[in-house]
Amino acid sequence: MTKLNRRAFAAGSAALVFAPAIVRAQKKYDPGASDTEIRLGHTNPYSGPLSAYGVIGKAETAYWQAVNDKGGINGRKVNFITYDDGYSPPKTVEMVRKLVEDDKVLAIFQLLGTPTNTVVHKYLNQKKVPQLFVATGASKWGDPKNFPWTMGWQPDYATEGGIYAKHILAQHKGEKIAVLWQNDDSGKDYVAGFMKGLGKDNEKMVVASVSYEVTDPTVDSQIIQLKNSGATVFFNDAAPKAAAQAIRKVADLGWKPAHYLTNVSASVTSVLKPAGFDASQGIITAAYLKDPTDPQWATAPDFIEWKAWMAKYHPTANPSDSFNAYAYAVCATMHDCLKRCGDELTRENLMKQAASMKRLVVPMLLPGITINTSATDYYPIQAVRLQRFKGETWDLFGDVLSNESA
Repeated sequence: MTKLNRRAFAAGSAALVFAPAIVRAQKKYDPGASDTEIRLGHTNPYSGPLSAYGVIGKAETAYWQAVNDKGGINGRKVNFITYDDGYSPPKTVEMVRKLVEDDKVLAIFQLLGTPTNTVVHKYLNQKKVPQLFVATGASKWGDPKNFPWTMGWQPDYATEGGIYAKHILAQHKGEKIAVLWQNDDSGKDYVAGFMKGLGKDNEKMVVASVSYEVTDPTVDSQIIQLKNSGATVFFNDAAPKAAAQAIRKVADLGWKPAHYLTNVSASVTSVLKPAGFDASQGIITAAYLKDPTDPQWATAPDFIEWKAWMAKYHPTANPSDSFNAYAYAVCATMHDCLKRCGDELTRENLMKQAASMKRLVVPMLLPGITINTSATDYYPIQAVRLQRFKGETWDLFGDVLSNESA
């Protein structure tokens, strides 16, 4: 072979070697993505009985604004389109269809509420549109076999309920338990996990279980009924407004049960302060995020970063409200997934990245808690720590727990 032929052969071989890389480098887009933009869709109850959660949507809007000001994700700006659904499932259907069919978003991100996510669950999976990191802990969001386009984020309600039950068995074995729960899928999920955690032999400890509707003006009558049961332990499974009312009514009645409160209502600003700090002392809840009112995080780098972001991009919001920390952490998770998509911004690749998070640490998660997913595990966060309300903030205690280790 002549020197010239050898060079031609080598050049041809190099072309063959690098050809696949060239193919891989090609950009691939689905609706909602382009060279310059990534469109994400979202609904939130900015109005209505659960408008306390509106804080989350506003903080998420501020997060993506900060990302865009720093150049976006791989050079693309995030267009975060958010609508008010008032926590009304029919309105959610209308808004989500608009997001998918008119706004043509790449994915639905952080849609809030169990009943509201439920009504679009099948639609989004049929359309093969990612329904990512939903703002609800119902256990059904972790079913990749039947709903491969839907994934939760926070610890699921059944696991959390089971952790409270096991702590009660350790601290209050044989005592009478009263349960207040929201009459929808989220409330039922919490109660199911709680009862499973108690186990068949201890179910009789629950002497009263009373539900309320989201639209009920107060839960006073329910709390009176629960107190009259003679229970010395109270599992308060309620959304922020009802949870605050329950805490206040328990105090007003002079009832002093061991009080367990679900994480979705653990906001100092939105729940405990309105209920009254005096009425909130000793309440126990589960945590997976750093609470903004806890002074121990003051020097933590991620907390300092979060405070700076709040001051610059969300200055009118209350820095003591844990919903702002929640929004920041879940957006950081989505940010990481979108970044790892690179130039292959397809819905399928986004789900692939979401289902391959390994020991991911995002800002504001408690130390020792990481995010892990796989093609068969759609529950990103499955660990918590317990904390007790003391003074005007939460006081963490014990080790990191999962339902198995509690």
